[in-house]
Amino acid sequence: MRPINLIPPHERRGSQAPLRSGPLVYVLVGALVLVLAGVTAMVLTGNQVSEKEGEVATLASEDATAKAEAEKLASYVTFQTTSEQRVATVQSLANSRFDWERVMRELALILPSDIWLLELNASASGEASGGGGSGGSLRGSIAGPALELEGCAEDQDAVAGFVRALKDIDGVTRVGLESSELGKEEETTSTEVTSASNEPATSSECRPDMAKFEITIAFDAAPVADLEAEAEAAAAAPTAGSTETTESSGTAETTSTESSGSGE
Repeated sequence: MRPINLIPPHERRGSQAPLRSGPLVYVLVGALVLVLAGVTAMVLTGNQVSEKEGEVATLASEDATAKAEAEKLASYVTFQTTSEQRVATVQSLANSRFDWERVMRELALILPSDIWLLELNASASGEASGGGGSGGSLRGSIAGPALELEGCAEDQDAVAGFVRALKDIDGVTRVGLESSELGKEEETTSTEVTSASNEPATSSECRPDMAKFEITIAFDAAPVADLEAEAEAAAAAPTAGSTETTESSGTAETTSTESSGSGE
């Protein structure tokens, strides 16, 4: 015969008592798990934020230190930049400098005895030409250094010989004859007595029987002077006295009325 337990189930004890379970228990357990996960995530996030804030503070400190060092070295950087610019300017000026002394020396050596120079204008570039000398149209087409000569010759053959002689000057690339005209047949004298004094005044014109010429000599192979660089160098360099060198401005002008030959 099988035994039957007559005690109500809720009053039973031991292994025979049924388990009390329901959906509320699972809800509570799930809520606790979610809370634990949220707390863990907040702790981890807080730790990461603290680490990032520490890195930001370190980087800010390093940036401030680097800026302070840069400010200390800024004057040296400025000095180096200025020094490099001045060296480049000096090198440019040295490369573009033209040896007028040599040209004038060679011109004096090849000048024939039947040629008289009235005016000579030397300029390192077309922009530097001050409009002196003959002012011929050929000068405007020459970018580099050039000589403009105006003078008198015994005749047209002497002018032609002078043009050929000018080509022997070192560095000359072309010689342009602007004009060559014989003087008028009117009777004139090369000297005049002024009303102010009894001393004769030298005339700047040729005798009627002579040819007056205008010649332009080009040095196209020579480097063109950088006038802006020269101006900057002149402004940056300290002034030494009141002397001025005509060559530093890119021009050299001389006027000569004396004869290179026998004269009259």
